[in-house]
Amino acid sequence: MDSQEVGVLLQECLEEAEIQRDKKEELKPTEEQRQAYGNCRDALCLELSSLLQEAEQMQWPFAPEKWQFKQSVEASDKTNLSDLIKKNLHPLLGLLKASIQSQEPVCALAVVFLVDRFLYWTDESSRLLKITKLLHKLHPEAPVAPQLVIRQARVYLNSGKLQKAEYILSSLINNSGTTGCWQYQSDSDRALVQAVSVQVRGMILQKLGLWLEAAELIWASVVGYYALPKPDKKGIGTSLGLLANILVSMNDEDFSAFKDTPDIDLSLLGESSHRLLSAAQAAKMAVVYSQYTSLYVLTNVVSQGTSLLSYSFSIDCPSSLCRSYLLQAQEAFEIGLLTKSSTETVTSIQELHTFLKSAYSLAITKKWLGANPSIVNQAKQACQKALGLFYDYCNAQNQEKDALCSDIMKLIGKVKDLLQVAAFENSDKLSFIPDSYKNIQEKTVDFNLEKFSKMILKFKKFHATLSEMDRSCKSVKGEQTKYCITAFGTTVGNLNPECSTQSNLHDTNTSSSDDLGSSWNKISFSNSLRSGSSGSATAARIQSLTKTDHDQNPSSFNVENLAKSLTSSSASSQSWSFQLQAALETVDTDSDLEKVVQSLSDSYGSTSSWEKLSPFPRSKPMLSKVGSKSSESSDSIFHLETLDSETPDPLNASSNNGNPNMANGNAVVSSKPNLIEAANQCASTEPSTDSSFEILEQVKIENQEEKKEHRDDPKEEKNAQCHSCLNGSFGSSSEGQYVLTEQDYNALLGGVCHPCLLKRLNSDTTFKLKEHRMAYAGLHLKFSKTTGLWTARETCVYIGEDMHLTGKQRAALWVQFLHQEERLSSYVGKDYLQPRPIEFHLKDVERQMTAQFYVTQFNKSLYEREQMAQIFFIPSEALLILEGNQIVGCVTVEPYMLGEFVKLTNNTVKKQKRLEATKYGLAFGHFTYLISGGQEVVVDLQGWVTGNGKGLTYLTDPQIHSTKTPKGPSNFAERGLRYFLSEQHGPKCNEICEKLQLPPVPSLSSPIPQSL
Repeated sequence: MDSQEVGVLLQECLEEAEIQRDKKEELKPTEEQRQAYGNCRDALCLELSSLLQEAEQMQWPFAPEKWQFKQSVEASDKTNLSDLIKKNLHPLLGLLKASIQSQEPVCALAVVFLVDRFLYWTDESSRLLKITKLLHKLHPEAPVAPQLVIRQARVYLNSGKLQKAEYILSSLINNSGTTGCWQYQSDSDRALVQAVSVQVRGMILQKLGLWLEAAELIWASVVGYYALPKPDKKGIGTSLGLLANILVSMNDEDFSAFKDTPDIDLSLLGESSHRLLSAAQAAKMAVVYSQYTSLYVLTNVVSQGTSLLSYSFSIDCPSSLCRSYLLQAQEAFEIGLLTKSSTETVTSIQELHTFLKSAYSLAITKKWLGANPSIVNQAKQACQKALGLFYDYCNAQNQEKDALCSDIMKLIGKVKDLLQVAAFENSDKLSFIPDSYKNIQEKTVDFNLEKFSKMILKFKKFHATLSEMDRSCKSVKGEQTKYCITAFGTTVGNLNPECSTQSNLHDTNTSSSDDLGSSWNKISFSNSLRSGSSGSATAARIQSLTKTDHDQNPSSFNVENLAKSLTSSSASSQSWSFQLQAALETVDTDSDLEKVVQSLSDSYGSTSSWEKLSPFPRSKPMLSKVGSKSSESSDSIFHLETLDSETPDPLNASSNNGNPNMANGNAVVSSKPNLIEAANQCASTEPSTDSSFEILEQVKIENQEEKKEHRDDPKEEKNAQCHSCLNGSFGSSSEGQYVLTEQDYNALLGGVCHPCLLKRLNSDTTFKLKEHRMAYAGLHLKFSKTTGLWTARETCVYIGEDMHLTGKQRAALWVQFLHQEERLSSYVGKDYLQPRPIEFHLKDVERQMTAQFYVTQFNKSLYEREQMAQIFFIPSEALLILEGNQIVGCVTVEPYMLGEFVKLTNNTVKKQKRLEATKYGLAFGHFTYLISGGQEVVVDLQGWVTGNGKGLTYLTDPQIHSTKTPKGPSNFAERGLRYFLSEQHGPKCNEICEKLQLPPVPSLSSPIPQSL
């Protein structure tokens, strides 16, 4: 069946479920419908009939593979359930439709259970989960498999709804896998569900850039899989592959802390003590464990190759061994490319993306091995063309996908031919790996369920027991409520849900002092882009909005003494669960969506956390559709992001009503930005307002002083891990400041410190992207505050459409790149409206990752008092856009988030008093002031919070007032510290500061303390 046929059948099943939901009186199925159900069931082959019966009897929480739990695998076991499902998908979906019509919910949900994994990898989870929820609401007594509940969490993770994913996983971890009326056959099945839940939670922290915390969770899942009566090889392989990716991104200090954790024994990964070699070994083990499934082999060998390629540039890699590791990386990428031929069908976004990454990485590896530059460039250009098609594939309708997939695979085949990828020696034709990989020796491990239970008990501190939900379902017999797939949601909602009109909003008592506005000027709703054809390659389709409830009983929080080791980088920042009320609601039609958008436009007004929703005077609003794989039930409003940056807008500046026309800009613009004028105009992130809270920072910078503040580098000691500090080979090319030499690549790929990078790219030359809808070669730059290093990877970048979200300084756009942390997630790029030097982008990233470093310490202090609240700054990274070896642009990127965007504080004195999260934000500012020795404070807190303001808070685009770095348009230095201490925080600590026992902030006359 092609993707269009699958889509049609699923839609028919969904419509049948909706008919059942919407009928006004209960109708019994007809005899004809019962007969059709019986015929469909009888038509199944014997193997499927047996599996269906076992699913109905709840024999296993996850549909198993034949080889998954066997130590010795026979030839008949070396198949995959997906192959059986693919061959019988038409009769299975026919049975699903018939079972819905004949009101056989147990059978219907068993069919959903069996086809779930296959349809997830063909990007059809959206409708299947909608069917699941409808069936569960209609028949709450019918069991829903834990696999489906966790699938919902995975889809939320991919689409940027991290809060919802967190709550589902927290419940399963905390309640030993309890979900709805599902009955487990053994305690080991419960342990398996907990292991998978911990694994997916680790993926969330990986997405948030919390490598150490993510690695700890992934390791716990490894222990859980090994501890089962029959170890789960599929689970072990998946977790080891994830661990490999995390170790590649982790810094060496965190890796040292990870190794020293009492519950972790990395001898499982061999004798190597180097982070990247441990990553390569973990990935290789994952390959062997999953050798009978092509997708898993592809995914894990690419992780292995990436680890080895990165190590070959590490300062720790002996020069005599560099070529050896490059050859091993080459072999890994080639194995991945050989898992499918160019004529085979690939129906998974993840698989296509990973094929592209493998092909591009092989071209890069061949380049460093000295291959013909012309051949390498042809291969890279084929990959760039394929990435453009891949972007279109992710946004295409079902009927268009098959042709696009075919074109992509042909281009990958071209790369294989250009780079002469040859078959390897393999004595087992059912395996996808060479014989040389099969000699890996398994190590004996002492993992048992008791040890796993102790590890889970530790994590339960972060996952407080969920209270009984108001909207939990009950069985028809009125049994006790239980957690189920429809009962999970977030309490994110309108801050003033009782206000539905502008007049009501203006009567709100808090509006005059609490309104912070947004750092966006406009949100543009446009119908100029056809449905499903625009937006991020993996963004959730904007088809519905959140309908939420307020938490009516906010509980008080207790935070204890900030006592131990504030400088430790091993803080565990796990999340938690609490009472939820909002069930998942969907808006199914464009007309319904427009009504909701119009209602939001009418009701937000001046008290919204947004400056303004487009007013749509006398016209019907239209919402730009953002198409993608993860469209499931997109039940929250699109990502509303803040883009404040180096230079805030003037107070009297008018709003930017249009979207930036970036297609006509120049690649390199030589004019210098007018920093003097911008600095003089404004020093607040607030919108134009007459508020009495507005405070202006009169910054006057002469031309010479500006150059000094923005161009000179502070004198710092050499970084012992910086390639440039150690080798002194990082310098401008004779061909131009922005032409990268081989020495530059070696330094960037090996890691360079922040001062060295700024010095290398120091220039008055400014940049703006030349055009959108185009693939480029690029360098993916990550910054670690702990080590002070920037580390690069060569990648391929696709710059997508403008998101039509314009901030005061930057515009948001969709970005897809091959080395993004989450293949199935969406990424948002940010480019300045006016040409800017590259250092602006780098400082944006450095500032956000500094805030993340501080908040990790803050979360640790909350954890030490078992406080169920956590704050996260989503990770920011930089992409240098290249033409050949010349830098022609730069964008910052971060994961796409869905939910209501709010602003807790600005960068002067304002604060959002209505949100409980603001108390935590102010306590965090107080904390950063103390931990930095009175030299810094993180302000301008904005992002996504839960409705009662407690629990999970995700922030982005902070500002930092600092006396450590030169004063500038957004860094008010000592005056900024005074703003925070005397006005925004104020002389009196709030309850969170008190429960943390933070020392009081100094009065204006007190000296700034140098330490805690």
